[in-house]
Amino acid sequence: MVLNIMRYNLSFLMILLLAQAAVPAVTAELPAGFTPLFNGTDLNGWWGLGTEAPTKWRALSPEKFAEKKAASLKDIQAHWRAENGVLINDGNGLYLTTDKDYGDFELRLDYKTVAGADSGVYLRGVPQVQIWDVTLEKNFKIGADKGSGGLWNNSKDAAGKDPLVLADKPFGEWNSFRIVMVGERVSVWLNDKQVVDHARLENYFDRKSPVPRTGPIQLQTHGGEISWRNVIIREIAPSEAVTILRQNGPDKPVPTNDGFEAIFNGTDFTGWKGPTENYTIADGAISCLAGKGGTIYTSAVYQDFTVSLDILIPAGSNNGLALRYPGQGDTAYVGMCELQTLDSEDPKYAKLDARQYHGSAYGMAAAHRGYQYPAGTWNYQIVNVRGSTITVELNGTQILSTDLSKITDTLANKPHPGKDRTEGHFGFAGHNDTVSYRNIRIKR
Repeated sequence: MVLNIMRYNLSFLMILLLAQAAVPAVTAELPAGFTPLFNGTDLNGWWGLGTEAPTKWRALSPEKFAEKKAASLKDIQAHWRAENGVLINDGNGLYLTTDKDYGDFELRLDYKTVAGADSGVYLRGVPQVQIWDVTLEKNFKIGADKGSGGLWNNSKDAAGKDPLVLADKPFGEWNSFRIVMVGERVSVWLNDKQVVDHARLENYFDRKSPVPRTGPIQLQTHGGEISWRNVIIREIAPSEAVTILRQNGPDKPVPTNDGFEAIFNGTDFTGWKGPTENYTIADGAISCLAGKGGTIYTSAVYQDFTVSLDILIPAGSNNGLALRYPGQGDTAYVGMCELQTLDSEDPKYAKLDARQYHGSAYGMAAAHRGYQYPAGTWNYQIVNVRGSTITVELNGTQILSTDLSKITDTLANKPHPGKDRTEGHFGFAGHNDTVSYRNIRIKR
């Protein structure tokens, strides 16, 4: 009897040890704020997509989309499997795609690949953070020898296309990605080495348009078996996103003078002209008083410049940035332009001309919509003025790139005689609403 009990205990111990050995290192406590995308046991929460423009499948009717998703799951089941807490693909089929869409986020995952495989991670459904076989000589001509982690589908010579360093581990070892995406700005760390530094991810499907504001995460696999584990994500709130953007923006802190200067001291109107009595200052921000207005502007005059600032737009509110303003008159027409500051999603503005929404050169050039944070939330915006061209980046996404010298079609055919101005003041075109601005910095 004793011998049998000993044998039973030994057998039980052996089973326990084998079970523990079969469990991969995915049971560690999740970092604060993270949730798993893979539950460790099955493919729940995922469906299948290839390299397909989100605009196409989002345009499907609910019935057609349900059909597409059901068909994709058959393909996913044929080529993907979950084993001992690891996702494994056989090198074929559709890419594993999250049911949920994500905006700003921090994504972490481990992957292990094989010789000849070519893979990647799609962000909001857009390719891609690249994964290479860095030993495959035939792909050296397209960048494989530079390593994984780059935004490979960016245009030639674009920032982020090639990784900053070669950080891949040898075959058979797990590699770890940390990917931070805010707007269309992406930073990537591979095995704790930064390989992409706050670069814009271009929209592979339409390079004239920005990356979608939200979209799924996709695990792309082809050319050879690849395994994934510890796939976790943390969604980034607007307040944190603004901090990340400012810390990595054009006026980020540097050891030497970067040329940016604060043009508002946060406490009074020193250095400003115009009807300042129609504005108020509180908590380091300038706000137009309700029911008041008029354009206030810097004493200084600027030609080409970059300005960065935070903008808070209450529900339904309207204001504007005065670019190269002459000091009197309606800046939308006598200045280079009024760059719209507007709660674009308020129902009362549903029927505006496209050239009247936030970030647009009023009446002349329309900005892309859908990239503002909710009304009453601080946004981060960068405006570049170079000659007759203007670019606007809102919350990490470029929403406007225009050359005013080429514009002939204007709202209501009203002329804009100031659009060709080469210098002027910077200011705020108050329109009776309590829009607020802070952290206003400019570089000539």
